[in-house]
Amino acid sequence: MGLWQVNADTLAGGRFLVSALAETTACLFALHTRTAGHPGERAWLDRHLGAYEALLAADPVTARLVGAAHSDRWIADFLTPAPTGVHEPAFDREIQQVRAMSAEHARQDLRMALGGPLPAELDGCHLPERAADLLTWVWRHTVLPDWERRRRIIEADIVARSGRLGQGGWAAVLDAMRPGMRWLGGSRLQVNPRDHPPREVSGARLFFVPVTPGGHGWVCWATPPPCDRYAVVHPCSGTLADAGRTAVPEALGRLIGPARAQVLVLLDTPKSTTQLVALTGQGLGSVGRHLKVLFDAGLAGRRRSGRSVLYYRTRAGEVLVEGRSDG
Repeated sequence: MGLWQVNADTLAGGRFLVSALAETTACLFALHTRTAGHPGERAWLDRHLGAYEALLAADPVTARLVGAAHSDRWIADFLTPAPTGVHEPAFDREIQQVRAMSAEHARQDLRMALGGPLPAELDGCHLPERAADLLTWVWRHTVLPDWERRRRIIEADIVARSGRLGQGGWAAVLDAMRPGMRWLGGSRLQVNPRDHPPREVSGARLFFVPVTPGGHGWVCWATPPPCDRYAVVHPCSGTLADAGRTAVPEALGRLIGPARAQVLVLLDTPKSTTQLVALTGQGLGSVGRHLKVLFDAGLAGRRRSGRSVLYYRTRAGEVLVEGRSDG
């Protein structure tokens, strides 16, 4: 299994980060594999897949590069650099980590991913520059136009996991982070079920980076050595990942106001005030006022979970959102 040795101090210092580059790389993998983790992502994939495939058809070397870098057994390390620790740096700053990789380093990574020699057409190319150009295209054409909504979903995921951390400790957070990952105890973190040698992570900086595409995640570390930074890139929880794509019914918006309707629609699963602020982009005071009105009207309920108060739609709220009655 992929096993990391993580001591208590390193784990206690672990941080959640927002990364535009990680989000863009996950979107590249979604385009490459033509897979979607939820309905909203399927709509995004259908919208952008044709342009992506046309781009690669016009550049077969880059197409071959993507296929080699994202294999079933390994993702080429130069394509997934570890975060520097800056929270939400600009994409143009992050992508420089890919461009700065040496061509020989990239070729070594691709041989590892392929489990053998490079195809001839990749052997003489400056692979990091090609990869960075492709990621920049994916960012500008498919991610940036929707980045504010994606960022809110990512921030809501961080809020949710931080709340779980306060209630159940790191074991509860890590076990629910991504398939195949779990805390084994005794400073042992299984990051995936693959048969890789254990890595000593104690003393390094440890980051956790949510991305919205479902089913796409990876682990990474600083290269070349020393490996002083490690990261786990993981998909946002399913209910959050699709939450920002749920349309507010027009009639409901006219009835109670579009901002309040947005809050009610998002209460399909219990959420805290902080999560709703992150998902809607509305201010804390505005969300609080909407929740009070919805609660007083019997459209929303609330319950305590640890130190958090979670709001949810009542049966009356469900009927109003669905636009029907039982009569």
